[in-house]
Amino acid sequence: MNFVEPIRDRRKIAQIKNLLRAQKRHRDYLLFVFGINTALRISDLLKLRVRDVFDGTMVKSQFSIKEEKRGKRNDVHINESLREALSDFVQVYPTLLSDPANCLFVNTTLLDMDNPIGRTRAWSIVSSICKDVGLAGNYGTHSLRKTWGYQARVHGVDLALIMYKLNHSSIA
Repeated sequence: MNFVEPIRDRRKIAQIKNLLRAQKRHRDYLLFVFGINTALRISDLLKLRVRDVFDGTMVKSQFSIKEEKRGKRNDVHINESLREALSDFVQVYPTLLSDPANCLFVNTTLLDMDNPIGRTRAWSIVSSICKDVGLAGNYGTHSLRKTWGYQARVHGVDLALIMYKLNHSSIA
């Protein structure tokens, strides 16, 4: 497993969002926004279903998941940025809401609603978009989680709260 970096520059985060929007990569945009706003591991992101984040056609304000790696419960708040990304995504793919069991991060070419994209595809999305905006270094799916932690720390969030959100057992 390679070490990956967080995206430290908020302008690069905005640039990635703008590029994904301009390229009409709606699923990739949602994956990026979801990752940097929830700090979920990629394994937990990819297993999300429509029922986790939507109540009928309305975006929920929060949801709970049992994390795959640690088996701990994680309560996730859906902020405004994520709410907008989810709303935009279902405007482009309205059939997604037809079944609450549909995967959220589907292969948008095949529209296979039962199976999400794989971890390798998610890694490819994140690493390539980081290169596209000129980020030098090693970036992958865990960079999304690390970006959340880095940005929280830079904005003065207490380390104990960051530790709790990331479900780490110690501050080290």
